[in-house]
Amino acid sequence: MAYQTLTLDVTDHIAHISLCRPKEFNSMILEFWQEMVDVFAEIADRPDARVVVISSEGKHFTSGLDLNAFSGIMSDMTDGDPGRKREQLFRTVKEMQQTFTVIEKCRLPVLAAIQGGCIGGGVDLATACDIRYCTANAFVVIQEINIGMVADVGTLQRLPKLISLGKVKELAYTGRRMYADESKECGLMTEVFKTQEEMLEAVMETAKVIASKSPLSVVGSKEVINYSRDHSVDESLNQIALWNAGMLMSTDIMEAAKANAMKTDPEFADILPLKKIVK
Repeated sequence: MAYQTLTLDVTDHIAHISLCRPKEFNSMILEFWQEMVDVFAEIADRPDARVVVISSEGKHFTSGLDLNAFSGIMSDMTDGDPGRKREQLFRTVKEMQQTFTVIEKCRLPVLAAIQGGCIGGGVDLATACDIRYCTANAFVVIQEINIGMVADVGTLQRLPKLISLGKVKELAYTGRRMYADESKECGLMTEVFKTQEEMLEAVMETAKVIASKSPLSVVGSKEVINYSRDHSVDESLNQIALWNAGMLMSTDIMEAAKANAMKTDPEFADILPLKKIVK
């Protein structure tokens, strides 16, 4: 599938999404919101994909929502019955939320490689990923407070699960920039690199390691970790017991044991493709 705002390459089990509008600082125009949903649907149809990397071209990761692109939609919201228009806006926001929810709900681990500015919607995107890496010149901004609105597509819901609540509130209330070192110190970023090239090399190497593991175990680990984040310890222990009761007896365990005994690299089969009943 051809995309306007991003590219997709699947090589060696790594699905690499790259935002490709560097001259516009990878701003999120109307097409972006649909294309991010579409690209993750495409990845879901690729049994050979085992891990996802999201990066971008140019100076900044993304400048966030393109306000000019949405001016027509917002103008249209002022005409007609106020109640109906507000109900329509509610559904529009819910639809936009799906653009980043598909990242979180992707069965594969998603790694973000961030350089320069990660602004507004960029924070929504980054917080939906499993692991975040950045360059030394990177910064994140909850930009919405600076334009007189409340962030509404994921930042304020996911960021409190990643860093302290006090830090989230400070960033949300002030709209200040949080730079790379502080982002790593508070746990938002996993590692900081000097250059974008160094970062991408390291992120792709991590993705390569993940792709070498049992895909069934990697998918299960993401499912269990995310479930545990949102449930009690007792509920989560029950969930992992059910998961392993259903998934543990796979050929991956025998393959791993054989490879370990023979001092070779294991070769795991791909996850089976979805049998689409509803198209």
